[in-house]
Amino acid sequence: MHRHEVEGAPAQPRLLGPAEIRDLAGILDVTPTKKLGQNFVHDGNTVRRIVQSAGVQPGETVLEIGPGLGSLTLGLLEAGASVTAVEIDGRLAAQLPHTAALMQPGTDLTVVHEDALKVVELPGEPPVRLVANLPYNVSVPVLLHLLEHLPSLRSGIVMVQAEVGHRLAAAPGSKVYGAPSVKAAWYGDWRTAGQVSRLVFWPVPNVDSVLVGFERTAPPGDPAGTEEERRATFAIVDAAFQQRRKMLRQALSGVLGGTSATAAEVLERAGVDPQARGEQLGVAEFLAIARAARFPSDGLG
Repeated sequence: MHRHEVEGAPAQPRLLGPAEIRDLAGILDVTPTKKLGQNFVHDGNTVRRIVQSAGVQPGETVLEIGPGLGSLTLGLLEAGASVTAVEIDGRLAAQLPHTAALMQPGTDLTVVHEDALKVVELPGEPPVRLVANLPYNVSVPVLLHLLEHLPSLRSGIVMVQAEVGHRLAAAPGSKVYGAPSVKAAWYGDWRTAGQVSRLVFWPVPNVDSVLVGFERTAPPGDPAGTEEERRATFAIVDAAFQQRRKMLRQALSGVLGGTSATAAEVLERAGVDPQARGEQLGVAEFLAIARAARFPSDGLG
């Protein structure tokens, strides 16, 4: 059988099932690796559920990260989207256009062979939506990187490890609220959108998965200095959650003047209780701290 064919696959549009997944993996000599976080979806109903949950519309450009063997890619193409797929594995990137041409002929697919963490621009129409089964080991860094560098992304839905998904969507005060929660909130509103069975993956992962959706909102910072404010705010967020059990005046002393007394002064100027902990603050309050630290003479400036 030719490298770019799937034995027995018909010409009419369809999705990948367990047999096709294993055929493709065998043809390409692909063994899913934990290093790349590869777990391939083989259930068409799950694929269509993800596409529907994402609200994909015909004709719009959708970004997919880590398409793998193409299960979700075919679902997005079936819905009429123009898909830009970023794949780090060269064998998978080379095969994907052939799989799409065979199983979803006449559709619009662009494959970019690249590490998603290095992508700062993409060919063709800027994507408006992100839909992906993200590798578990890099899901948060990839999301934050894409939202930073691709402002055209207005919404999306991603499948991630359950623990990560609940953290992304957590509100202040939640037990799982942390630095990823605050940083994600900088870019928009997040929600969990349902669980995904382990049994729809090959190989079956040893963790549960959830769908997480987002809608981008205007950043909370000053439009004229958003990037500088974002970096300053994220540095404060990181410091706050590195010592999350400590009061902010202690946890932030290293980034706010070197002592708990100077940190307390900045916090008070920001309108934040120096005895509070990071898990109690929302993104707007972390931004207020960054502004108070930047403008010591006139508070929030």
